[in-house]
Amino acid sequence: MRATKKPAEKFPKSHAKPRPTSPLGALKGWQQISAFLSQPVSVAQRWAKDGMPLKRQGRFVTATPEELNKWLGREIGGEPVQVATADLDLSKELKRGLSFVRQQRKR
Repeated sequence: MRATKKPAEKFPKSHAKPRPTSPLGALKGWQQISAFLSQPVSVAQRWAKDGMPLKRQGRFVTATPEELNKWLGREIGGEPVQVATADLDLSKELKRGLSFVRQQRKR
């Protein structure tokens, strides 16, 4: 019967680099940010060049949903935008949006 050896670790745990931490609720990486925006990664990266609010932590990119919603609202021209999430009451957002459109028509 042969004794199986456990493979040696390449790096001891004491030498492992700590990974950057992001604030609670922050979106980390292009995939999460683009999924939140419902856009391809290439579009999110292009928007980042145009001033989308991002924070760089080493090689990682992070953003908060609140900052992205505010930025989207400014980009559209005034009316704040709310990206739909699972816990968002869409009926309230729809009523708010319809009210905004009606006000714009009266002008």
